[in-house]
Amino acid sequence: MTEKAALKTVKTAARTLDVFEAFCAAGEPLSITALAERIHSPVSSCHTLVKTLQARGYLYTLDQRRLIYPTKRMFELTSEISRHDPLLRKITPLMTALRDRTGETVVMGKRQGSEAVYLEVIEGTHTIRYSAQSGQTRQLYSSSIGKALLGLVSERDLDAYLARTKFRAWTRNTITDPEVLRENIAAGRAQGYYTTRGENVDDVMAIAVSLRIAGEGLSFALAGPAPRIEANFNRYLGDVLAFARSLEALNETLSRTG
Repeated sequence: MTEKAALKTVKTAARTLDVFEAFCAAGEPLSITALAERIHSPVSSCHTLVKTLQARGYLYTLDQRRLIYPTKRMFELTSEISRHDPLLRKITPLMTALRDRTGETVVMGKRQGSEAVYLEVIEGTHTIRYSAQSGQTRQLYSSSIGKALLGLVSERDLDAYLARTKFRAWTRNTITDPEVLRENIAAGRAQGYYTTRGENVDDVMAIAVSLRIAGEGLSFALAGPAPRIEANFNRYLGDVLAFARSLEALNETLSRTG
């Protein structure tokens, strides 16, 4: 395959994902013209893509209005994939138990380049809560999950990350000084947990821990409105550290069983 052909294939894959993200954002059926506008595609190209997805059972047409909408095929496939994920199958019950003890949202993340990607989100039960979705990404330097992941790397790798990162102030509390961030991560390593206070999202606070499970560097955060996290900090911290011990026990079990 030529480089030009490879780039075209990648673009097609990205545009296919754009289709499903467009329907998610719209929350309703769309005409091909409206869909083409949302994914920034020529109508002719969008029409071809829609026909392909219809043929594979991922989209259907509402005959009366000539609108299109996804079927449940994508949901069923991704649900089945998640159900068999070897790590999530064992870790999700522990995350759910932490959520149930605190009522706050619990997130699992993994490093992906200069970002942390959310692999699993257990939504909190409070009416006012931190909301997120699996697949979302956050900068390592501005999120508790990201700081916890940086806490797993060597000093050499941390130096390289700090040297190449262009820091941006997402909020007034975002740490944008590399040396201050280095000290913040060192403090997190020493105390066994990492925090953010409105550094990525205003008025949101999080407590995070990180460890390697089955050789994978993972981090976990308990997140919610800053006033409530502050008011319950000691109790929540105890719950998060107990959760971390459960993860360590799980990792030992996985190591013994191979």
